[in-house]
Amino acid sequence: MDIATGTCLLIGAIFALLITGLPLAFITGLVALIFTLGWFGPNALPLVTARVYGFITEYSLVAVPMFVFMASLLDRSGIAEDLFNSMRVFAGRLRGGVAVQTIIVAFFLAAMSGIIGGEIVLLGILALPQMLRLGYDRRISIGVVCAGGSLGTMMPPSIVLIIYGLMASVSIADLFVAAITPAAILMISYIAYVLIRCSINRDMAPDPGVPETEQPLTTGQALRGILSPAVIAFMVLGTIYTGIASVTEASAMGVFAVLLTIVLRGEISFRLLQVSLIQTINTCGMIVWIGLGAATLVGVYNLMGGDRFVHAAIMGLDAEPIVIILVMMAILAVLGLFMDWIGIAMLTLPIFVPIVEALGYSPIWFGVLFAINMQVSFLSPPFGPAAFYLKGVAPPEISLKDIFTSLVPFIGIQILVLALMLISPDLSMWMLR
Repeated sequence: MDIATGTCLLIGAIFALLITGLPLAFITGLVALIFTLGWFGPNALPLVTARVYGFITEYSLVAVPMFVFMASLLDRSGIAEDLFNSMRVFAGRLRGGVAVQTIIVAFFLAAMSGIIGGEIVLLGILALPQMLRLGYDRRISIGVVCAGGSLGTMMPPSIVLIIYGLMASVSIADLFVAAITPAAILMISYIAYVLIRCSINRDMAPDPGVPETEQPLTTGQALRGILSPAVIAFMVLGTIYTGIASVTEASAMGVFAVLLTIVLRGEISFRLLQVSLIQTINTCGMIVWIGLGAATLVGVYNLMGGDRFVHAAIMGLDAEPIVIILVMMAILAVLGLFMDWIGIAMLTLPIFVPIVEALGYSPIWFGVLFAINMQVSFLSPPFGPAAFYLKGVAPPEISLKDIFTSLVPFIGIQILVLALMLISPDLSMWMLR
């Protein structure tokens, strides 16, 4: 059997098993085992264990459970709620102020944890009922919660960027630096859309003359509510950018900062730690199992000659390099409609990144494109996780159809920002020059 036929069979086997509903981690591991035995024979099985050992001994992977634990603690403390309440003071009498405030709070939360699902659930509990009660249009309210919550894919310390750095063997700190500008552009674009939409259609948001809070905080109280998140964000990002700590060390410092804040607030309890640790174990278990299966599958496929086959096929296209990048973006977008971003990263990046480098592009820049693409997939139907996260905490009258319909303009904004990063790589790379 030649490698072209083997590639078709391998891809076909993955999608056929996905239809059965089996978890992706088991699918990739099973397909890897079958192709190892079928292509190389039983004597090649140690190759599988070597790939597993190489993945689980990666030092930078330690940062993942730390950031997940930090996000779990934030979800269950009052830090995020105080931040949201504090931002009300600065929203002022602006039409659409609470929606704008929600996006800014989401940006802060992303800078503290980098976990997406928890942010959307938090904002769905804190911000969505508030906006609906005040008279905000349902579409704007749903859109800012999901789009704002998805900023965690871009804003450091993004777990997406950490996994990309591990798979592409590039500096995670450089990825974090490169992602800041695109993340800020996305946030500003969301805010601009909300303000423009609310100014054109005044029914989308309540009259700014109507008080948006029943018991507004003083400026001093608001600043205190912002201080803790700012310190936590500095403990993570500030120590990385100033060279004080590596990404892995900064993740531990972030956990320490959150724990200390919770203790000082008097919110620490055995139950809080227990639930946070259980969520961390479940989330990291999913990431590790998917990583093991995908790393094994990619390793076996490369030994079959698959990486050389794909490299030759793509490089053999009679097209400009940017067109090849666009083809990769299209493949990632299609996979994002059906697969989790972790599986997409594990399966595609070991093949795509060497091609990107061969074309003369920076893998750091491609990492920014990958993160934005995964943010699009996070909102896109039919399996956009953001919609299902929000549905779990949204009022019963809000259907999945309502949520996906509300996300269309924000998906459009994400695609426009992705195009902007494609056209102007310097927008993400200027801080590294």
